[in-house]
Amino acid sequence: MPKSNLKKFRGSRTCGGGTHKNRRGAGSRGGRGNAGGCKHHFQREMMRGRAMGKNGFFKHNAREVEIVNVGDLDSMAVEGGRIDLGKKKVLGKGKLTRPVTVSAAGFSAVAREKIEEAGGEVVVS
Repeated sequence: MPKSNLKKFRGSRTCGGGTHKNRRGAGSRGGRGNAGGCKHHFQREMMRGRAMGKNGFFKHNAREVEIVNVGDLDSMAVEGGRIDLGKKKVLGKGKLTRPVTVSAAGFSAVAREKIEEAGGEVVVS
């Protein structure tokens, strides 16, 4: 059975580091943990499948907004031609064939134009 490192270096001043400062601290191994993953240990990290970096765009203050197109408003209109969409935004895709009053959180310029062309009314809530 081979001798353990603990016993092998017992009584040794440098534990196999020679007479210089070898084997002192993390500098001898190029840093601690994932240090140098993008620099001096890049090849090693790639082979282990841990290549670092970012790609693509990231919106920091993005919020999801529910949308409704102008083309859907015809089928949504109740008696009296009034539609309340709450916190949704109306976009301008499609055609509107009858006048409706639409209440929503926001309207695109094209949607506002199409609703008013059909004789309807836009109410921002």
